[in-house]
Amino acid sequence: MKKLMLAATAVLALGTPAFAQETVRIATEGAYAPWNFLNDSGAPAGFEIDLGNAICEKASLSCEWIINDWDSIIPNLLAGNYDLIMAGMSITDERLETIDFSQNYFPPDPSKFVAPAGDTVDPANLSGARIGVQGGTIQAAYAEENLASGNTVVTFSTADQAMADLMAGNLDTILADGAYLEPVVAASPDAIVFVGEDVMIGNGVGAGLRKDDADLKAKVDEALTALKADGTVDKLIAQWFEGRGPYFAE
Repeated sequence: MKKLMLAATAVLALGTPAFAQETVRIATEGAYAPWNFLNDSGAPAGFEIDLGNAICEKASLSCEWIINDWDSIIPNLLAGNYDLIMAGMSITDERLETIDFSQNYFPPDPSKFVAPAGDTVDPANLSGARIGVQGGTIQAAYAEENLASGNTVVTFSTADQAMADLMAGNLDTILADGAYLEPVVAASPDAIVFVGEDVMIGNGVGAGLRKDDADLKAKVDEALTALKADGTVDKLIAQWFEGRGPYFAE
């Protein structure tokens, strides 16, 4: 039976290279639906959990899922506390300086602004606004670089915390992944709406790995290539992201 490890921080490193292990330890945040979340039983669920399990099956590996807070997810990968990150993480040049990535399993996706319905918020002309972002994300970096002047960028540990503050009237707008925001807006169209123009940041979403785990990267990429070709990746995207895809199947 697969061992499920749920911890706010990762477990101790096992001390052997990932490619030599029968079990591959995959870290996810568990707080970013529909990418990854904890179901009613407290177990990891979502698009990336289904995809990660499919990758492991295709590569003849055994998955062990670990829940880790977003702000320490890359440091704990580098410390050897797990072998892969699958947590809605965008591939960026900045992150590639520290870690490696698999090929993307979700294409580049627009980031979007949302605001409470009825508010007159124009992201192109913000002044004195409170802008919510999840810390350590591509949206946080974009907001600090492009929107901080004359405004206040407020960072949160999770995207859901930012959304709660927006709904409580403590923020004027949130900038986040479109794929995360779309089901939120669809569920509450009278409470929250998209505003302004989309922003393109990042090069799609992939699995993060240590730079010295070339063998594991090769296995994951080979599995992803096969799962894209046979339609599995597109099927899972359609299942978890309404109206999205197909992107990969020929």
